[in-house]
Amino acid sequence: MKSQDTAAALSDLAAVAPAGIPVVCVQNGVENERLASRWFEHVYGICVMCPAGYLTPGTVQAWSYPISGLLDIGRYPSGIDDTAKAIAAALATSTFQSEVRPDIMRWKYGKLVTNLGNAAEALYGPASRSGRVTALAREEGVACLRAAGIDFVGESEDKSRRGDLLRIGTISGQARQGGSTWQSLHRQTHHIEADYLNGGIVLLGRGHGVPTPVNAVLQRLANQLAASGRPPGSMSAAEVLSHLPPQLRMPNES
Repeated sequence: MKSQDTAAALSDLAAVAPAGIPVVCVQNGVENERLASRWFEHVYGICVMCPAGYLTPGTVQAWSYPISGLLDIGRYPSGIDDTAKAIAAALATSTFQSEVRPDIMRWKYGKLVTNLGNAAEALYGPASRSGRVTALAREEGVACLRAAGIDFVGESEDKSRRGDLLRIGTISGQARQGGSTWQSLHRQTHHIEADYLNGGIVLLGRGHGVPTPVNAVLQRLANQLAASGRPPGSMSAAEVLSHLPPQLRMPNES
């Protein structure tokens, strides 16, 4: 599940599970581990680098080779223990690679910055990945994390970790269409994770006096698209830009 469903699931779990059970959050965003810690003592975070697809019930597509993904793990908020090591070892016996990290939230905050482009991709398609809107959203994210004094993995360190391990291929001659937010819109779930990705940065910005107009717009527009049941890519770059402050707009955005 995604972050918008975590609190309810944790409440249900706490009603039936032993208090000492380990809870592992294999999710994007940085809110899940904090929520889990309200109910459980032993909480772990996993930084998910897994270009997979889930468009129809019962079918999960793994687009990456030579491995399906990187699932590094650590205790929340920090540290390493035998449970984390055992989980990493178990994951490494499958098609994943997993390293144990004492600073797992630093990696998850780095992934959060990357994920700030998810909403733009869902709104107007793959062209957004190298577009101005995504770049501006990530700049806001970095500014907010720095203002809050939150350490995070930068682009070069993230690229080094991925190396040549995550190569995106094709399946039955078809290319991967979009990321997790795009897929949620495609499945018409009517709710998406934008409140915990772009919205997480908006929350930080409001708490530390950093303007976040781009992330606020992406959060709002993506939620509106999800609620309406419209498919991903229903907007144009120009439409998205029209909602930004005039000084942030540039002609011929794609």
